[in-house]
Amino acid sequence: MPEPVAEPALNGLRLNLRIVSVVIFNFASYLTIGLPLAVLPGYVHDVMGFSAFWAGLVISLQYFATLLSRPHAGRYADLLGPKKIVVFGLGGCFLSGLSYLLAAWGSGWPLISLLLLCLGRVILGIGQSFAGTGSTLWGVGVVGSLHIGRVISWNGIVTYGAMAMGAPLGVLCYSHIGLSGLAGVIMAVALVAILCALPRAAVKAAKGKAMSFRAVLGRVWPYGMALALASAGFGVIATFITLFYDAKGWDGAAFALTLFSCAFVGARLLFPNAINRLGGLNVAMLCFSVEAIGLLLVGFADTPMMAKIGTFLTGAGFSLVFPALGVVAVKAVPQHNQGSALATYTVFMDLSLGVSGPLAGLLMAWTGISMIYLAAAGLVMAALLLGWRLKKRPPVSEPEASAPGQ
Repeated sequence: MPEPVAEPALNGLRLNLRIVSVVIFNFASYLTIGLPLAVLPGYVHDVMGFSAFWAGLVISLQYFATLLSRPHAGRYADLLGPKKIVVFGLGGCFLSGLSYLLAAWGSGWPLISLLLLCLGRVILGIGQSFAGTGSTLWGVGVVGSLHIGRVISWNGIVTYGAMAMGAPLGVLCYSHIGLSGLAGVIMAVALVAILCALPRAAVKAAKGKAMSFRAVLGRVWPYGMALALASAGFGVIATFITLFYDAKGWDGAAFALTLFSCAFVGARLLFPNAINRLGGLNVAMLCFSVEAIGLLLVGFADTPMMAKIGTFLTGAGFSLVFPALGVVAVKAVPQHNQGSALATYTVFMDLSLGVSGPLAGLLMAWTGISMIYLAAAGLVMAALLLGWRLKKRPPVSEPEASAPGQ
């Protein structure tokens, strides 16, 4: 974790601009994810002639690579400093585009082309975990640990924005210039980001003995578990709300998703200081309550308006969960291990989103689609109970595990 630099207090606008000037590199990494996201499944299935299984696997490989490499990204950020990790990650994003380009050129050999696409997705997953973790820690090093919650919030905003922008832009590029042209756009995005990152001032990595992954996990897992439980609500809204509307015979699923997205981003923009003022666990518990109410409204909805209100509340409730719990999680370890803590904490969300979809699909087949929202509400209530238990737990007494900068 970078050492914060003591400096006069920044006003809100200057603070946000400093944060955005660093997390923009995470925006670039997620843009390279979003651009091919809606293109590759159809390309693998319809153009190359492989089955839907292989089309899905090409996409999923990136998420598995991100999940497995994220703890390493945090450890190397602690050891080498976040700037080097960001540049390394963006380099991976560039190489993923190069792999897509080679796959397009080798389309006459479908198996080789498929292997190149798979290789590109794995490299992209590793690159994103390094760029995402590094940009968060770099942002904290620039503005100080007092504002870690705001840095995490802005990282989420640029992530969401890049994915929302990247998918339609990728489809547009593919329709006009094909996969090879889209690969060139991806490489250009990564290259521009690297060239912008290199001249930026680095922040020094904090010195100290690195904790093992098991030791970091032992400190972070309660907060990660609460995050995983709450992430189930996010997952079932994002994945199944269209099927939910179809099952009810309603129109407007796309608008419900828009409401969800607006609430998610809007809450982060409207309440940037809530975590500093109220404390991470207090904000998380309030968010769990709002999210659970939203999911219950969706599960019991008998009108489209009731479902829309539920999706809005779910988005607003989940919005600050990640930064609120993240602030507490990284303070559970010494400062020089907080990169590892943040990466380990994030793994819980990756796992939750990875397993919630298939499990919710099985539950839907047995009990109907409304039940998945009620079950998700139950998981969020369990997160609320866990948050309450953590709130009652005595604080860590070791001086090295105190909040950074204190």
